[in-house]
Amino acid sequence: MKHTLWLIVLLCSVPVAQAEHLGVYQHGTVVRMRMGDCTIAHHGFVAAMGGQPAQLAAEVCPEYTLVSDKVVFVIVGKSSNQIIPLADVIDFRVHNHDLAVRIDDAKHESKFSIKEMILRSEWDLVQKHIEDQLSTPNTLTTRAQE
Repeated sequence: MKHTLWLIVLLCSVPVAQAEHLGVYQHGTVVRMRMGDCTIAHHGFVAAMGGQPAQLAAEVCPEYTLVSDKVVFVIVGKSSNQIIPLADVIDFRVHNHDLAVRIDDAKHESKFSIKEMILRSEWDLVQKHIEDQLSTPNTLTTRAQE
């Protein structure tokens, strides 16, 4: 009886451990954070586009840029206290139109709304273009100073 009980406990714990190793979670790095409006997180697209009445004190929520191997996500917290440290590698998965995030092997997940998604290859091209624009001197400004 004791061996059977241990076998059941062992079998119940194996799928959870295998799920992490089989790729249920993806890994990504948080590279940017800013505070923005919580409208998308709380009310969705329809409320954001429909003329809802102005609020007296607008709540601000964190907005993060999360870079993974293939996709870059812009995600919005559902409350102002959902904080993710910058430059941290986090585990995440897409779940019911949200991004479920686990930080530092936490027991629970935090849910974030997905605001934008872009392929990593396209995001890299945009970032390179921005860097090129910032590194080359603007010829119009140089001519105006002469």
